[in-house]
Amino acid sequence: MLPSPAWHIDQVAITGLLGMVDSLAYRVHEIERHVHSWSRWFGAANTPDGELHVADRIGKSESGDSETPFVIDAGNDDWGDWVQILGSTDTPAELTKVGYDLHKWALIATEKDGTHFVQFAFGISGAAALAAGTYSEMVFWTDMPQNIMQEVSVQHRRVATGTKMWARAFIPTVDTGTVSFFIGLHEYEG
Repeated sequence: MLPSPAWHIDQVAITGLLGMVDSLAYRVHEIERHVHSWSRWFGAANTPDGELHVADRIGKSESGDSETPFVIDAGNDDWGDWVQILGSTDTPAELTKVGYDLHKWALIATEKDGTHFVQFAFGISGAAALAAGTYSEMVFWTDMPQNIMQEVSVQHRRVATGTKMWARAFIPTVDTGTVSFFIGLHEYEG
């Protein structure tokens, strides 16, 4: 039986992320929360603690004081080593949140010019995340080694707070080359 003509999707109550997974209401609410949510930015921790704590919130604040970008280094015409950029205790930044996504990274400087490939991976290690397919990758190009400021959007699935994040770089035909950046997260309640 078809709904009555008076029925409209706008009249249906939604419970958002706490609703039925993959329902229209769930998806709309997830998109809305991604586009219209708070953003928290991180840099390298001033006092790292193994794989637990590797990132501090940017600026001078009660919850962190990082003014130092993360730095990854490409290998010899190959991927460089995985560098951990979020520890298991670095999220949530907002205590009531249970998930996050890396929505942007702010590219600060590159050591070499040319094409750069970067991967961001989510899991117990970079290699484990690569094997599991829980990573995103991107490409960018610079025409000279330089200090730059460019925000780059990242697309990946939301992950549970406490999930470690890793990054690595590859610059074709080049032996090493650093990439410096900060990361911006969105966090979610459900």
